[in-house]
Amino acid sequence: MKETSITKNILANFAGKAWSSLMSLIFIPFYIKFMGIESYGLIGIFISLTALISILDMGLSSTLSRELARLSVSRATAQESRDLVRTLEVVYWTAGILIGICVVCLSPIIAHSWLTPQGIATKTVEQAVMIMGLVVAIQWPSALYDGGLMGLQRQVVLNGVRGVMATIQHAGAVLVLWLISPSILAYFCWQICVSVLLTLLLATFTWRSLPITQKTSTFHGYLLKKNWRFAAGMMGISIMATLLTQVDKIILSKLLTLTLFGYYILALNLANIVVQLVNPFFSAFFPKLTQLIVDKKTSEAAVLYHKGCQLAASIVLPVSITVAFFSREIIRIWTNNSQLADNSYVLLSILVLGSTCNALLMMPYTLQLAYGWTKLIFYQNLYSVIILVPLMIYMVILYSTIGAAIVWLILNIGYVIILVPLMHRYLLKTELWKWYFIDTGVPFLLTFLLVLFSRLIIPSGLSVVTLSCWLLLTIVTAFICSIVTLPFPRSWIKLKLSP
Repeated sequence: MKETSITKNILANFAGKAWSSLMSLIFIPFYIKFMGIESYGLIGIFISLTALISILDMGLSSTLSRELARLSVSRATAQESRDLVRTLEVVYWTAGILIGICVVCLSPIIAHSWLTPQGIATKTVEQAVMIMGLVVAIQWPSALYDGGLMGLQRQVVLNGVRGVMATIQHAGAVLVLWLISPSILAYFCWQICVSVLLTLLLATFTWRSLPITQKTSTFHGYLLKKNWRFAAGMMGISIMATLLTQVDKIILSKLLTLTLFGYYILALNLANIVVQLVNPFFSAFFPKLTQLIVDKKTSEAAVLYHKGCQLAASIVLPVSITVAFFSREIIRIWTNNSQLADNSYVLLSILVLGSTCNALLMMPYTLQLAYGWTKLIFYQNLYSVIILVPLMIYMVILYSTIGAAIVWLILNIGYVIILVPLMHRYLLKTELWKWYFIDTGVPFLLTFLLVLFSRLIIPSGLSVVTLSCWLLLTIVTAFICSIVTLPFPRSWIKLKLSP
């Protein structure tokens, strides 16, 4: 795949992720206005439930992405590509149906014994959880088709579909709440309609993107056996990673009211934008890194790896550090609700710093998967879960939501200190200090100092418009600073601007 194709895929991924995130952010204040913060907490439960159930993916979507990227090198493997999609498709749809049935059956237990609603009837909560199960079952196979389109380099199509459906999902939900019923049940019923359409579209585009053959695509058990090792490694990573990212929400949903949980989810959704900013790099760089490593072009893989790290840092750091220093102002501008800002801004500042560390680790994670090496991530996540769960419970009991946010920050700082050196002992052994200093360290320090200076000199009593302009100017200046300090983004900009 040429570098122009990588650039195209990055731009497509950014456009898709940016639009989807924008749709979510724009309409969250409307959800809270129509339904209240407690009902929004139930949406947070749905997000956590979806993430937890993703454990049952068994590494198959990542396996499909990697295998289709590998098989696309040769036309002789066209039939294997189609048979692999059919095989995994059968597994996925079967799993989706079983998952939906399980969630529906467990809905009374979740509503009556786990959650603590105050302003919402328990029966309504039970019905909402039942509908969640149906939504999860219907949208479950879409993850497989995402992986397929990524491996086939059809990321422009994937992001186009995701962007359009995000608009329909969020804008349509607000219209339903406004015109039909301002209830959580109406919200989730709309999600069923959107999930059906999304899954069908992704399935259609995936099959149309596969190479055409003369034979019918069929299920083959040997393809599961052939790819079981990588899939098993990805399943282990998925289980541990999901527990790590969802344990805070599991614990908080049990120990706190839905109202306090709603404040936490509000801050977390803003903080997670940072991670969303780097997901396009994984989607664009993973297939090319895989191909270079398969062809044993290690030096070219190292260059591409650092390009991805620097691009990620140049995008993530200006946004995340600005959000950390101006969290109260950002929430107040976003929601036009001082109470929401007062209850969420400290959480946001802590969570976004943890998410920044997590985002900067996306390219090291991508490199390990490109090598097919899942052992390090699995064991690192396993040890983290063993430590994290009791620590999270202890901190939440003592400090409520703030305790959970602090644990998230500590966890991700530990990743940066421990995971990256361990990885570079085995992969790209001479590249560790370049990652620490050139790719992340220097741009982080300079961006941090610049945004801190903006925080210290900001005048008090600014209007909403003036404050918004100040924040935008801070982000733009920080972005320019990061571009100047990073070799690849700087040279790329020069190349594009040169006559």
